[in-house]
Amino acid sequence: QVQLVESGGGLVQAGGSLRLSCAASGIIFSINTMAWYRQAPGKQRELVSRITIGGNTNYADSVKGRFTISRDNAKNTVYLQMNSLKPEDSAVYYCACHRWDRARDPEYWGQGTQLTVSS
Repeated sequence: QVQLVESGGGLVQAGGSLRLSCAASGIIFSINTMAWYRQAPGKQRELVSRITIGGNTNYADSVKGRFTISRDNAKNTVYLQMNSLKPEDSAVYYCACHRWDRARDPEYWGQGTQLTVSS
């Protein structure tokens, strides 16, 4: 079965850094676009970043210049490096994927990992 397992969340002070990881299984990782979403209490889930099978990336304006998405196809893992964290970054972060490069809704989701940024 398909599994996307996030790790690396936790509590960090404002201005700090953290790296999230998502290990995928049950998919052909190399033909999947991978993405990170986040959802804070009372807010809609939003797309944070996406990386295509060719390594092209995009970012939400709110994280541009602070976050970096990357992938390691040999490890079936996608990462989200988060720097200069702000309290408004606090959310549950979800890994997601869909096949090929055309932007569309995810086919699979991970369970999420909590990030809390303290003032």
